[in-house]
Amino acid sequence: MSCSWRFVSNQLWIFLAVYLRPDFIRGDGFDPIIQQIPSYPNDPKVKIISINDYGAIGDGITDDAESLQGAWKAACSSTSPVRIMIPVGTYFIKPSNFYGPCQSKLTLRIYGSIVAPEDPGAWEGLDSHKWLYFDRIDNLTVEGGGLIDGAGQKWWAQTCKANKSDICPHPPTAVIFHQCNNLKVKRLTLVNSPQMHIAFSESIHVSASYIGVLAPEDSPNTDGIHISKSMQVEIKNAMISTGDDCISIVGNSSHIRMQNITCGPGHGISIGSLGKSNSSATIQYVTLDGADLRNTANGVRIKTWQGGSGLVRKISFNNITMQNVSNPIVIDQYYCDSPLPCLNQTSALKIDHISFRGITGTSLKEVAIRFACSDTFSCTNLYLENVQLVPISGTVRSSCWNAYGTISGVVYPPACISCCEPHQLALRRDESDSLNLRLGSMKLSKE
Repeated sequence: MSCSWRFVSNQLWIFLAVYLRPDFIRGDGFDPIIQQIPSYPNDPKVKIISINDYGAIGDGITDDAESLQGAWKAACSSTSPVRIMIPVGTYFIKPSNFYGPCQSKLTLRIYGSIVAPEDPGAWEGLDSHKWLYFDRIDNLTVEGGGLIDGAGQKWWAQTCKANKSDICPHPPTAVIFHQCNNLKVKRLTLVNSPQMHIAFSESIHVSASYIGVLAPEDSPNTDGIHISKSMQVEIKNAMISTGDDCISIVGNSSHIRMQNITCGPGHGISIGSLGKSNSSATIQYVTLDGADLRNTANGVRIKTWQGGSGLVRKISFNNITMQNVSNPIVIDQYYCDSPLPCLNQTSALKIDHISFRGITGTSLKEVAIRFACSDTFSCTNLYLENVQLVPISGTVRSSCWNAYGTISGVVYPPACISCCEPHQLALRRDESDSLNLRLGSMKLSKE
């Protein structure tokens, strides 16, 4: 299939997917696929560079990577702010790296479509983990209402999950921002990434808004937004339909805020997985406030492997609606995404101060709330408030192991968490016995 015909067929598929799924367009009018080109005020102090000025053709067939690299190098070396323009058109871009630091603020404004190679052979001799890679660039803005097409279909067919082979190439993430501080990404749509669609790693002060992600439900490992070893990240007004986690947060990340997220199909919104291969991680101060999950494998989930170490704390899931979700609320400290059984191990991450507030909807499976905590470190200070999950059919229930916390308001199915850990109960009994002895002594002394 030629690149031009592939692009036309992809656009037709996207068009049909959107218009056959009216729920994918939010009430505020944001549509991640058919985004109108926004108007931006002109700033005479900003120099404008078009990739067409550097020889880009934009026909979906000619490799325009060299033209984009030329425009990037010119912009990055400028001492005054620069805006790189990718006009309306289809720009076929082979794997490309964009390095900083740059001399001034940069804006990459994408009005057209950027399309990846279909053939995994295009990565021969290159790092197959990445397609568009932005490294050590501060004060970068990527925006414009355009489309980034990862063309991942042939990669999906080669994954271990698809062909069960011992030799599985590692698919690339479509867009990676590594060590990019004060980053803004807004009004972009990403489709059909070979693996994750957009990843933020080792970055501080990141804002991503009006992001759309669309990939088939059976596309393997196609996380929508992936956050790793990053701080002060805000994700808001995102609509994600994919084959894996809509949003995943891993590896020593903190102060993450997500707001107004639409997810489904997909695997839900996940903290983890963490602790694989006896690794250590800390995730803390994460908030999800406002989400709509439909037809997902999971709702909100924390997943850790046995044998890991570290801490997950101060996580808050608030104001969430769920429709036809298989596993609405999950803490799983026995996670095992492996073709072989995972060994029982005593080491585990500690999970503490996790709250679930204002979560309503329907559960596809009987167990709507599942807290499977480590034998070694119990889950502590769990909090549920006004949680109402009803069955699609039959009944729903909670399942708990070594989970402790409190509830408030109406919680259905009834939570099975205990108020206190055994040693705390023993301490309370000792304190109660001591108080009773003191009261008894006072009574005798009065007599």
